[in-house]
Amino acid sequence: MVTTIDQTKLPHKLVYLKLHNCREVALAIKTMKIRGAPLIGVAAAYGLALTASHSKALTKQQFLRQLERSAYHLRKTRPTGANLFWAVDRILDKVKSASESSVSGLKGLVAKGAEAMADEDAKNNRKIGEYGSKLIADGDTILTHCNAGALATVEYGTALGIIRAAWEQGKKIRVIATETRPKLQGARLTAYELKSYGIPFCLITDSMVGYVMSRRLINKVVVGSDRVVSDAVINKIGTYSIAVLAHAHQVPFYVAAPMSTFDLEHSVEDVVIEERDAEEVTCYVGRRVAPEGTEVLNPAFDITPMKYVSALICEKGVLSTRKIAQLAQV
Repeated sequence: MVTTIDQTKLPHKLVYLKLHNCREVALAIKTMKIRGAPLIGVAAAYGLALTASHSKALTKQQFLRQLERSAYHLRKTRPTGANLFWAVDRILDKVKSASESSVSGLKGLVAKGAEAMADEDAKNNRKIGEYGSKLIADGDTILTHCNAGALATVEYGTALGIIRAAWEQGKKIRVIATETRPKLQGARLTAYELKSYGIPFCLITDSMVGYVMSRRLINKVVVGSDRVVSDAVINKIGTYSIAVLAHAHQVPFYVAAPMSTFDLEHSVEDVVIEERDAEEVTCYVGRRVAPEGTEVLNPAFDITPMKYVSALICEKGVLSTRKIAQLAQV
């Protein structure tokens, strides 16, 4: 069984999900009860571990077929983030290349693989916080979009992990968090985390970013990412607008993500942007706010070209966009 927080219930209730099989994990990812690119990747790995633990296969071939069926369902949940596909492929590759032929041995291999990913994510987030906090000065006000904190990862967070690390170092900082429509991850989740850490913050609507930039109320922008390709960053819808505004107002725009989010073999042309249900836009907290029959466009993510990114922070350090371009050519 896998236990995790149901993020759709926050901030009103802290409810734990108990997931018994891979289909339940896949549904939790699809319905955003589990969300955040790094956490989705690790959850997918544990989904395969559940399939492995329940397997009645007698041979390696049968066992692998069961894992591949579960992998298919996981891949169909959310098409944009890189971590899910990275995690599923990593588990499958371990099984395929293993010299171990016994099913019991392969079961252990899958379980250890999922546990290793969870441990790695926790360690990598701490490193991201360590490296990124060096970019934060005492007295800074930092804008962040969506939720890239502990809730979006196994532990600590990426973009919010940088802010958290700077705060823990004693830097007197302040955060401006966007509400992040239409699912309100900023208002529900980032505000929840910042409040629990005691970090001073102010919540704004997404459309107020231009105003606070023009008033020079922000020193830096730090966001997470769901996929980093060779020429762009794909993150929560609204990120591109913030990046363009930051560029216009000469505000550094930083992206924090573990290497498991990097997909440098591909470009923006290869990315499928997830389109979500129209009711996320036409309804607000369960109540319809738009007329019946209203046409809706609801992409979950947008694309920010690298020219708007000041630097990327990962567990390897602070990388310039030139360095990313070099890595993409390797």
